[in-house]
Amino acid sequence: MALHVLDEANKCLGCKKPLCQEGCPIHTNIPEAIRLLKAGRLDDAGRMLFENNPLTTVCSIVCNHERQCEGHCIRNKMKTHDPVHFSVIEDYISTTFANKMVMGPAPKNGRKVAIVGSGPAGLTIAVLLARWGYDITIFEARDQIGGVMRYGIPSFRLPDRILDDFQYRHLELKDIKVRTHTTIGRTITVDDLFRDGYDSVFIGAGLRKPSAMHIKGESLGNVVFAIDYLGNSKAFRLGENVAVIGVGNSAMDCARTAIRNGARSVVCYSRSDSNHVQASKYEYSYAMMEGVDFRFNKIPLEIRENGMVMMDSITSEDGTVTAVENSEMFYPHTGVIVAIGQAAESTLIKTTDGLDTTGSGLLSVDSNGKTSRAGVYAGGDAVNGARTVVEAVAMAKRVAVSMDEYMKSLPPKEDDDKYKDIPVFSEPMTDAFSEQRILMESRVDE
Repeated sequence: MALHVLDEANKCLGCKKPLCQEGCPIHTNIPEAIRLLKAGRLDDAGRMLFENNPLTTVCSIVCNHERQCEGHCIRNKMKTHDPVHFSVIEDYISTTFANKMVMGPAPKNGRKVAIVGSGPAGLTIAVLLARWGYDITIFEARDQIGGVMRYGIPSFRLPDRILDDFQYRHLELKDIKVRTHTTIGRTITVDDLFRDGYDSVFIGAGLRKPSAMHIKGESLGNVVFAIDYLGNSKAFRLGENVAVIGVGNSAMDCARTAIRNGARSVVCYSRSDSNHVQASKYEYSYAMMEGVDFRFNKIPLEIRENGMVMMDSITSEDGTVTAVENSEMFYPHTGVIVAIGQAAESTLIKTTDGLDTTGSGLLSVDSNGKTSRAGVYAGGDAVNGARTVVEAVAMAKRVAVSMDEYMKSLPPKEDDDKYKDIPVFSEPMTDAFSEQRILMESRVDE
């Protein structure tokens, strides 16, 4: 591993204008990280990566590097060279340095922040504000942190141990509290959070409602939506011949997961042609290498217990899809996964006064994540729709600064605890063993 990482590092040309850094949504100082590594200063490189991106161990694995840092590398323009694969370098530096991160919490500044959702945006906000002394509580609807990173990305791509280690080093050691199985907007509302002393609220809840095709058969027992399948694929029995509707990254994850769950045949269907695959080239190539088939220019018309009725289509140069009349055909399948996207969950919005939304149901914010309600900020998928992890981190960094500025502008907190001077109940400490010992001693005396 070390030789391989150094081989990649030695490929860096040290450009005066690093295009790789410009291609990174959070402008990671890639040349400096490589320079520090080559100088034997791995800890300094790791510290720099984490200060810039709390989720560096995650991004080194799941980022779309081919379109970002590696895709912008100047070496791509050389006929006989490939780009510097910084993903390999970042993964090595960040995972190695992470084991040394044992620092405790920063001194508290007296302000409290509620983070709704523990996806990439929520976790980034939590870590940054905790560094600046804020008392943080994360509210997560599911049983573990991570959001889309845990429940939307298969563990063979992003192992759970990375998120578990993040929780220990960045949350538990920093005294960031996590309240799982708590959906804000139901029993507890945003108003309740402000009532309980939180000075600001960040809404980072992801897109939890899958998009449907609204065709006949979508409610059958052999059909599942991608977000549900990726959340717990073992709960579904789709048989040996699985169809996946869609060709985005989620569709690739579903197809590859189905193969690992025993499917012998997996086919991804797309309404358009092969030039309009939304998945990254890496994920697309992995799916093909693992045996996933693709059928393009197919429009789903109806789902049945044993397959689907599809119609052919034609894709024009501008991407317009036109159905071909009288081209209907039945394609046998034992199970169907619908992976065409997600929509915003509206429970929180409906129960919170003063929050403006866009036409698509997403939260309306300014460039710094400020919503139409004072003290409430939002980011991630709840604002931008489904985006990448690193894009969520980039927005979260701006939002954290804005929240910090807002809370610093608030008047000093007044001590409004009307129960602070009441007496405290106390009684002698007892337990079952001491009571048993006293009883035995009394019997001996008799």
